[in-house]
Amino acid sequence: MAEEKKKPQEKELEFLVRVMGYDIPGTKKVYPGLTRIKGVSWTISKAVCSALKIPMDKKITELSKPEIVEIETFFKSLGNPSQGIQSIPSFLKNRRSDPVSGSESHIFGSDLDIKKEFDIKRLKKMRSYKGVRHSVGLPVRGQRTRSHFRSKGKTVGVRRKK
Repeated sequence: MAEEKKKPQEKELEFLVRVMGYDIPGTKKVYPGLTRIKGVSWTISKAVCSALKIPMDKKITELSKPEIVEIETFFKSLGNPSQGIQSIPSFLKNRRSDPVSGSESHIFGSDLDIKKEFDIKRLKKMRSYKGVRHSVGLPVRGQRTRSHFRSKGKTVGVRRKK
């Protein structure tokens, strides 16, 4: 009886697996675990699992070193279209037509933040509608502003008579 009470209190060692520079907890399965990488959505994770024939219910710690290397090379090939392996459809990629080069690729990690920041700066510089909305701090994609986006301190309300 005393041993049964100790078992729930014992903490299982948690291993971290490093994929593409991100630590993924070993208790997670491959399918949700890959979504911890910035730039990898659920659909990309599922596409990687099906393309590399890795079972989605397999735990991250059960992956062998060659499988992890294979996942990383697959992700790198998505980021660089000239490398070859292009087994996911282009509509799943997050950079379908680059404004500078015109090529399609998929970007991960800090590169995604940098590209997004440069895109916003480019829109502001050319003074497009979206760029103006970004610079003023208003919503860009057509949302209502009457009752939302009031975090800037400009509230509009009805005053009662005193």
